[in-house]
Amino acid sequence: MARPMVTVFSDRDGKDSGSTALPAVFKAPVRYDIVNFVHTNMAKNHRQPYAVSKRAGHQHSAESWGTGRAVARIPRVSGGGTHRSGQGAFGNMCRGGRMFAPTKIWRRWHRRINIKQRRYAVVSAVAATSYPAFVMARGHKINEIPEVPLVVSNGIESVTKTKEAARVLRMLHAYDDVKHSKESRKIRAGKGKMRNRRYVQRKGPLIVYNEDNGIRKAFRNLPGVETCSVERLNLLQLAPGGHIGRFCVWSQGAFEKLNSVFGTMKKSSEQKKNFRLPQPMLQNSDIARIINSDEVQKAVRPKHRVPKRAPLKKNPLKNVQVLFRLNPYAKTLRRQAAVAKLLSPEKRKEIKKKRTVARIATMKKKAQLRKKAAAKDE
Repeated sequence: MARPMVTVFSDRDGKDSGSTALPAVFKAPVRYDIVNFVHTNMAKNHRQPYAVSKRAGHQHSAESWGTGRAVARIPRVSGGGTHRSGQGAFGNMCRGGRMFAPTKIWRRWHRRINIKQRRYAVVSAVAATSYPAFVMARGHKINEIPEVPLVVSNGIESVTKTKEAARVLRMLHAYDDVKHSKESRKIRAGKGKMRNRRYVQRKGPLIVYNEDNGIRKAFRNLPGVETCSVERLNLLQLAPGGHIGRFCVWSQGAFEKLNSVFGTMKKSSEQKKNFRLPQPMLQNSDIARIINSDEVQKAVRPKHRVPKRAPLKKNPLKNVQVLFRLNPYAKTLRRQAAVAKLLSPEKRKEIKKKRTVARIATMKKKAQLRKKAAAKDE
């Protein structure tokens, strides 16, 4: 966001009526993680406690039958003469029993959020409203509007009729988003439709004003449109559902007051005690552009390319070492074959005969020893 000036459009004819300086808050870092965390916890702070009755599921004269009757030891309804008697009771697995872990009203419903985190989240959400990519990603219809952020002259704060409010949005080509919100209205899925939450619809534009001279009543009946004072910007409105990029229409007075509400990078806020805008870690967040710049590329060494070599496969039928690694017994076989090759045929027959005689002698000796042992036993 390097633009120093923003165009101000007239509320009468939608034409350029001047310009104003871009507040420093729009140059603050957009931290989606902080926005999401704070929104999740803030959304819990308007919940109402609920719980089931303390006696629910326990209003029976039930007692366990104990062991020995080949049935489970769950408490059973006493009495007779009806199907209900003898049926299991009290347990969460029983018909008419209580729920598992009955809900209590002393649950921790609300969440405390650090004030610095809340402020950081609001600043990030405000900054995100000036990026068309974030606004379009939320689903807002802003293809026809002249500029983002959209600033309108202070006459918009004096609009008192809904018809006049719709005319102003049409002049600014922002009414497409209102129509989109109106067409999205449908019946809620689930039980909420029975609980006074029958319809759901998309969010439309957020009108931010400085002074309420009738603007709230004029815009409140347009579908999806919400209004908010610049001094009370709410994260639940700036980032509905925790998603940054709400389409905002700023009055000129509200837009120019942002520096006083949030301060700048060098000057503290006039309204928030000890608060100064968070500094971005990088002045230029386009990392690819920095890396590919001439200054950085001159300083870095060239990429070291390691040549890829195909592994050399050795044939075990030709390479003895590889053969011995695959089959260690091949070494013994080769040695035996070499020794046998050196002997003459007659010598080989003689050695074979000696081995046979020695084997027969050993067998006879063992047979004699077995006979002697059998004779001693008798």
